[in-house]
Amino acid sequence: MSRFGAAGSVSARPEVLNAFMRGIYSWMSAGLLATAAVAWVTLSTPAVLNLVLAQNPETGAIAPTMLFWVAAIGEIGLVFYLSMRISKLSSGAATGLFMAYSALNGLTLSTILIAYTAASIFQTFLVTAGMFGAMSLYGLTTRKDLTGMGAFMMMGLFGILIAMVVNFFMQSSALTFAISVLGVFIFAGLTAYDSQKLKDMGEYIPADDATAVRRGTILGALTLYLDFINMFIFLLRLMGNRE
Repeated sequence: MSRFGAAGSVSARPEVLNAFMRGIYSWMSAGLLATAAVAWVTLSTPAVLNLVLAQNPETGAIAPTMLFWVAAIGEIGLVFYLSMRISKLSSGAATGLFMAYSALNGLTLSTILIAYTAASIFQTFLVTAGMFGAMSLYGLTTRKDLTGMGAFMMMGLFGILIAMVVNFFMQSSALTFAISVLGVFIFAGLTAYDSQKLKDMGEYIPADDATAVRRGTILGALTLYLDFINMFIFLLRLMGNRE
């Protein structure tokens, strides 16, 4: 790789790159903590849980409420807005939107977590953390260009999204298992690819532009946060013990 980026900027000093990556992992961790806190409050407070899940008095079936769907749509909107408008946002706005997304995700994630035991959720989190850490470290240290693998994983991601839509109507347990297994491998691969991509970004980050650094940090945190959360959900479907 050339010493010069696309804009002709000299490669960042190692300490600048290290600070950039530490910022990404720090904000990603802050987002995960916010998600966990909101999910815990939701699950442990019946009044809050009733805002996102409601029981049909006639059939006894539990279904998401209107607030859940508003939150879910809001999450999608925030991800797209952050991804497309990150270069226009102030550092404070980018950070606030990322934390707002993380909190909303805790609210909607609670509707999945309620079906599993606390012990299996914690166990799955530890396994996810281990897999994420290993794949991220691989992406940061390997000399192999992972661009091709990243493109392949993105194709696989679109494939499982289509399979999930099909399975919504089929309700096949075999297909659900296959989707979960593929989902774990795809997001493990994306973790390695995204980590390498963020490292490459950090090589040429303008160290004297604090706003650009924060924007890059938040976008990187969002990217790895999504990898972690999706890997966790697919692993939970494979490993989790239902209540």
